[in-house]
Amino acid sequence: MPLVTTTEMFKKAYDGGYAVGAFNVNNMEIIQGITEAAGELKAPVILQVSKGARAYANHTYLVKLVEAAVQLNPEIPICLHLDHGDTFELCKSCIDGGFTSVMIDASSKPFEENIALTRQVVEYAHDHGVVVEAELGTLAGVEDEVSVEADKAMYTHPEEVVEFATRTGCDSLAIAIGTSHGAYKFKPGTKPQLRFDVLEECSKQLPGFPIVLHGSSSVPQEFVKIINENGGNMPGAIGIPEEQLRQAARSAVCKINIDSDIRLAMTAVIRKYFNDHPDHFDPRQYLKPARQAVHDMVAHKIVNVLGCDGKA
Repeated sequence: MPLVTTTEMFKKAYDGGYAVGAFNVNNMEIIQGITEAAGELKAPVILQVSKGARAYANHTYLVKLVEAAVQLNPEIPICLHLDHGDTFELCKSCIDGGFTSVMIDASSKPFEENIALTRQVVEYAHDHGVVVEAELGTLAGVEDEVSVEADKAMYTHPEEVVEFATRTGCDSLAIAIGTSHGAYKFKPGTKPQLRFDVLEECSKQLPGFPIVLHGSSSVPQEFVKIINENGGNMPGAIGIPEEQLRQAARSAVCKINIDSDIRLAMTAVIRKYFNDHPDHFDPRQYLKPARQAVHDMVAHKIVNVLGCDGKA
C-alpha cells in the first residue's frame, strides 16, 4: 500500500486501546530497523522526520528511503510525519514534498497565536489530503531542534482543548502531562509520574479525539550502562517508566513518540563494537548490529509498550 495518513490508524488505536509508535528517522539503518520490526509484527507505524533530520540527511534522501521501506513492507500501514514543524513554510515544504502528516508546534506561543498558525497549516494541509498534529502545553527537555528549560514547561490546561481543537481543525493533539524530551528528562533520584488526571480530563473534553505523547523514551539503563562502560559519559539519564506509557496507550493516547531510546541502543552497540573490534573500519561491520539494535528496540516497544502488534 502507499503511504497513508494517521486517520484510520488512530481510529483503530482509540477503539482498540493501543497506541501507534512514532519513531524518529535519520538514516537508512534506522528506517530499516523500524520498518522490519513493524513488518514482522504486523504493526502500523509512523516514521517521523524532524527539522534537524531534514538538515542532516536531506528531505529527498529521507523520502526516497521511506518509499523503499513502503515498497518492501506492503502489508503494513506506514505514515510519513513531520515532527515539530515550527513554521508554516516548513510544514508546506513537507506537504508538497510527499509527507502524509505534519506537526505544527506553536505551543511556545500565546494561545491565540498558536491557534492562528495551527489553523493556517491545517487549511493548507487539508486541501492537500494531509493531516495535522498540533500541540497545547509545553514539554521540557532537549532533543534535536527542541529545547525548553524545565521552568518554562507547562501542563496542558484541559479547559482549553475543546476551543483549540474546534478553532484550529487539527486532527490530533499533543498534550503535556509530564513527559520530557531527551535522555535527561528528570533529576537523579526522582520518580517520574505522568499526570493521568490531566490526560483523563482532556479525554473527557474531547471524546474520541486522538491524543499524542511526545518525549516518551524510557532511557533503558542497560544501554546507558553499556555506553558508560565503553567510553561514554551519561550520568543521571532517566526516562518515562514503560508501565506508565502502556497505561496511557490504553486510554485516549493514540500516538507515542520515541527517539532517544533508539539513539541509545545504536550508540551502545556501536561503542561496544569499537572496543571489541579495534581493527575493524568498515562501517557495514558496526552499522549492521546497530540496525539490529533498532529493530529489537522497536519490536520491544510495539509489543510491551504500545500494544499494537497484529493491528495492521
